[in-house]
Amino acid sequence: MLGRTLREVSAALKQGQITPTELCQKCLSLIKKTKFLNAYITVSEEVALKQAEESEQRYKNGQSLGDLDGIPVAVKDNFSTSGIETTCASNMLKGYIPPYNATVVQKLLDQGALLMGKTNLDEFAMGSGSTDGVFGPVKNPWSYSKQYREKRKQNPHSKNEDSDWLITGGSSGGSAAAVSAFTCYAALGSDTGGSTRNPAAHCGLVGFKPSYGLVSRHGLIPLVNSMDVPGILTRCVDDAAIVLGALAGPDPKDSTTVHDPINKPFMLPSLADVSKLCIGIPKEYLVPELSSEVRSLWSKAADLFESGGAKVLEVSLPHTSYSIVCYHVLCTSEVASNMARFDGLQYGHRCDIDVSTEAMYAATRREGFNDVVRGRILSGNFFLLKENYENYFVKAQKVRRLIANDFVNAFNSGVDVLLTPTTLSEAVPYLEFIKEDNRTRSAQDDIFTQAVNMAGLPAVSIPVALSNQGLPIGLQFIGRAFCDQQLLTVAKWFEKQVQFPVIQLQELMDYCSAVLENEKLASVSLK
Repeated sequence: MLGRTLREVSAALKQGQITPTELCQKCLSLIKKTKFLNAYITVSEEVALKQAEESEQRYKNGQSLGDLDGIPVAVKDNFSTSGIETTCASNMLKGYIPPYNATVVQKLLDQGALLMGKTNLDEFAMGSGSTDGVFGPVKNPWSYSKQYREKRKQNPHSKNEDSDWLITGGSSGGSAAAVSAFTCYAALGSDTGGSTRNPAAHCGLVGFKPSYGLVSRHGLIPLVNSMDVPGILTRCVDDAAIVLGALAGPDPKDSTTVHDPINKPFMLPSLADVSKLCIGIPKEYLVPELSSEVRSLWSKAADLFESGGAKVLEVSLPHTSYSIVCYHVLCTSEVASNMARFDGLQYGHRCDIDVSTEAMYAATRREGFNDVVRGRILSGNFFLLKENYENYFVKAQKVRRLIANDFVNAFNSGVDVLLTPTTLSEAVPYLEFIKEDNRTRSAQDDIFTQAVNMAGLPAVSIPVALSNQGLPIGLQFIGRAFCDQQLLTVAKWFEKQVQFPVIQLQELMDYCSAVLENEKLASVSLK
């Protein structure tokens, strides 16, 4: 049951094959057994069980709230949750309990979803590996998959050490690990420059970033207000569509949301014929750093559409080479502004120094933020200085407009969807990943994803195949603004063609047994 899709489990709940309480208990049990993955910061066991009881009663009374009723979900720990600690994986917010739910969280609860807990991330979502939070790094479940372990045994040069585990990508790595390890059926991430799509690619999941303004940001602790979008992590495209249907719509608490262009109930049609589609391949995305395996799969994906009758065109996004620098300037500038609220006065961490207000501010922020966050604040404040504002921030805004226009021109040329890589390569070992500094890693890992956020477009990462090492590789589809349904329909067709294999977690369960050798573990059925 745990290995099924959200839609399949929803059907099982409606048919009485399993109760919400039984399902909740199975997920909670697996969360405990896979604790070493560090996917969760907070497990809301009592809350989830109470919600399961309420869901069970609704099913008994024939009053189901829909496809999400009784479905276990997880939420990234930078979304506010009423009565449940929200930390952003930081010392600054450790112990902070919000008095309200983020709109997207409330919408999930209103649909009857069960909140299993809050997931791990890079501190304040600033990273691309989920390695920089104060609660420690997240481990990729594929590190313990049968597919990966068997390939490692075939490679005599490969070290078989417990410390040689793989990163999840970030910053929504905890949410990705939670879904990938079967501890929930869907999870919320946030996506500012690829933070949902990046870990989705590394963990063999569907990672969807909706159009900016389609889903409310109210209650998402902001990183970059003009680019942040709540993201969705699931095991298949249909499941992402179900969650999107629950979340999409205007919110009076978020002035950036627009009229909901999505028809309810939201059901993805099956696309039988792609002959009327035109797929664009951005030539600027063929960068030297792109691994040969990703390049090959990207080419095969284009061929797949072509053989299905679709038109495949090479297109140009000429300002792509400027996007990383532009993104860095705009991102850090908004970070500097957003992080100013954490001063130790009203909420969050406060130091013991009381010499002066200025000394208290400085010490609080030094203790509350890690090096990565402090570095971005300093960079942003530099770009926003009076003498630098025109040369950096204003210029970056102008380049952002050029980048957005590149996408408009590509779509106006007749292209329906763009097909690109999601990441440069498969997931890398943690020890290799931390050799680079955060800024370098983020620039490399977000190279294909951050321009989408600057343009406000919808994008989805779809798992395509396993690498020679037995690890997931994802490709990205980018759509026109507010054409999210069309984008997901194309992605669903592609997903059906590639038939990505399900993660085989027997190795993970064996590892759980070794870690918890003094406990008698009930075997977990993933059927």
